[in-house]
Amino acid sequence: MNSLEEKKAEDIVLLDLHKVSFLTDYFIICSGSSDRMLRSLVHAVLDEAKTKFGIVGKTEGLASSGWIAIDMNDIIIHVFSPELRIYYQLEDLWQNGKLVLHVK
Repeated sequence: MNSLEEKKAEDIVLLDLHKVSFLTDYFIICSGSSDRMLRSLVHAVLDEAKTKFGIVGKTEGLASSGWIAIDMNDIIIHVFSPELRIYYQLEDLWQNGKLVLHVK
């Protein structure tokens, strides 16, 4: 999460999904204002996870599509363009999860 804040990710949300999902324990959802920023956010997260924790995340999606997911098993990070984040509304879809952190 530090790397997202350092790279100026927008509207960062951490949801605890322990009690509502068997897929993962946490979602981190954030936005970036351009394709370039989305790529930068994803690279920063992947670098931080590998350097600090030895975790190699798996990515799905492209910056040009407006949504990139990074699967780190217990945590899935969703990096969105603002438009697609509004469209998919993951926070509403997973509203039964516990909001742990919201950084605007």
